[in-house]
Amino acid sequence: MRTGFTKAGWIGTALLLAGASLPAQMRENTEKQLSCNNSGYDSSRARHCEMREQTLPAIGRLSVDGGTNGGASIKGWARNEVLVRARIETSAENEGAAANLASRVTVDGNGGQVKATGPESSHDSGWSVSYEIFVPHSTDLTMNANNGGVSVSDVRGQLRVQTRNGGVNLKRVEGDIQGETANGGIDVELAGASWNGRQMDLKTRNGGVQVSLPSRASANIVAETNLGGIQSDFPMPQSNSRERNRKVEFAVGAGGPPIHIATGNGGIRLKRIEAQ
Repeated sequence: MRTGFTKAGWIGTALLLAGASLPAQMRENTEKQLSCNNSGYDSSRARHCEMREQTLPAIGRLSVDGGTNGGASIKGWARNEVLVRARIETSAENEGAAANLASRVTVDGNGGQVKATGPESSHDSGWSVSYEIFVPHSTDLTMNANNGGVSVSDVRGQLRVQTRNGGVNLKRVEGDIQGETANGGIDVELAGASWNGRQMDLKTRNGGVQVSLPSRASANIVAETNLGGIQSDFPMPQSNSRERNRKVEFAVGAGGPPIHIATGNGGIRLKRIEAQ
């Protein structure tokens, strides 16, 4: 899978969006979108791509390992089962070798853990697996990737999302949230009229961070950046210090659970989601 390094300044600018919106409500996701037609695999060698699906029992938690190259998208739905859709992409010196390599890649989803295994990649052949996974709305998630973006939508629970090279996108989520990436932006939008989580921790080295909070949310904010500004639709403390726009600590609403946002190179935006 192709991954790119986006300049922090560009990411920060893209995330500093204006305007308020209505509280986000969780959606029912049933449309399958991942396919070999929207693959991003780029190689001068022969390529093979195939889709696999497996349905698993829901046990209230799921761990996903994206491997060396591969992203993942987790979507909530009302069904009491987990659907794992995996796109296996391989490259080799010819089409037969690429297809053979794909046949040796195994995707296992037993025990609430989704992971792919296969032969070691070499200078003339390689493989990757990307996921689209449908889970019950109430599911604890742990997601790890190396080169690939990760996203979660319409899920409540303990959410632990981490990648090295890629963005983190969490839409209409609830609960305790941890998101981290080395190279990429982070975008979090909470669902509902208030936040019911106990903590949120968001970190990136190179990228902007946007957090959309319901107007009725109560939390204690700590936001810090080395190179980038901090903007908030919620009142921030006044200060004439040069550090004013690099680190701020303040309460939203009545104060409450901690929200820690940190970026090395990029802007931070706290966006208010207005109630109807």
